[in-house]
Amino acid sequence: MTSFHELSWPTKALSAAAALVMMLSLTGCPTNDATKGETTDTTPPVKPDDGMLVTAVSSDRVFFDYDSAELRPDAQATLQEIGAWLVGHPDKTVTIEGHCDERGTREYNLALGEWRAQAVASYLAASGVDPSRMQTVSYGKERPAMVGSDESAWAQNRRAVFVQLN
Repeated sequence: MTSFHELSWPTKALSAAAALVMMLSLTGCPTNDATKGETTDTTPPVKPDDGMLVTAVSSDRVFFDYDSAELRPDAQATLQEIGAWLVGHPDKTVTIEGHCDERGTREYNLALGEWRAQAVASYLAASGVDPSRMQTVSYGKERPAMVGSDESAWAQNRRAVFVQLN
């Protein structure tokens, strides 16, 4: 048998490359936990039902585009989750706060915040939530979530927020 040191350099290089490929292919392979008797459950954990909206859903707020009260697809997904929770908790009531970024007049932003809160309430009412369990209020640009005069701050301030009343 020939030792490694006696091989020609092309043969050594080929052997080393083959060993490297084998190592890389093994390190890139996911382990099969099922063969180890473990399960790979990717279901998110169930949140405890403590009767609090803020702990039961992924978010207590939805966001809007600039100068708009139209519900975006991501907002609708959040509202479906909130609506399901409210339907399942018929004794709970909420205030929906409408907020705006700092641009625009105080009067316009109060109106826009109300349109946003009303759009959210209308969506939830159409989803089966009794409208008498929801009230709306607009804070316009008076209560920013993030202080700043750039798009990242403005995007966080264009929102509707749920406040559970009971």
